[in-house]
Amino acid sequence: MNAADVARYLREHPDFLSDHGELFTELTVPHPQHGGQAISLAERQLHALRDKIRQLELKLAELIRFGEENDEISEKVHRLGVLLLEAHGYDGVRHALLSSLQEDFAVPHVALRIWNSVLARSEEDFAPVGEGVRLFAGDLRHPYCGAPGNIEVLGWFGEVAPHIRSVALMPLRRQTQVIGMLALGSEEAERFYPEMGTLYLGRIAELAAAALMAEIG
Repeated sequence: MNAADVARYLREHPDFLSDHGELFTELTVPHPQHGGQAISLAERQLHALRDKIRQLELKLAELIRFGEENDEISEKVHRLGVLLLEAHGYDGVRHALLSSLQEDFAVPHVALRIWNSVLARSEEDFAPVGEGVRLFAGDLRHPYCGAPGNIEVLGWFGEVAPHIRSVALMPLRRQTQVIGMLALGSEEAERFYPEMGTLYLGRIAELAAAALMAEIG
């Protein structure tokens, strides 16, 4: 009989160990953390259970941390929504949006471009945008996060553009029509990365689009 036969026998006869409980204390196996030390099967099982409990505790702590982070972000999005509701005029809405992103969300660089607006303005926000950018924004179903691959969008950040290492690009929609894009930039390559969640970024874009369109039509 080899080891495989023994393992198969125990699987096929689950009552064996309960009928021979003394084996848990009589048989010894190597200590899981000290290879040269022998311990009983019962002790070995206890170590295994402690390891499993430790892993579950770490997982629970991680879930709690994620929950606290989500609560904090949700509160920030709520504050942004209140600020946008209280703002008056396009300049007021713009100031509320950019100041919240830069101060509350700690985003170092924010750029805004609007097109398809019935209101013509001279501000940089309404500067002409290339067809490639419009098509890119129109194809986005979720905010883009990652390396700044679009040269034109990168240029929206002005003199800091050469130092931008990651961006979040959020299309601004009025119903199904894209009317602009909100761009967030950072010198940190991992600030905005492809695998990050975009739920709150999408909500920020929806709030921004609704508030801006209420002022410019």
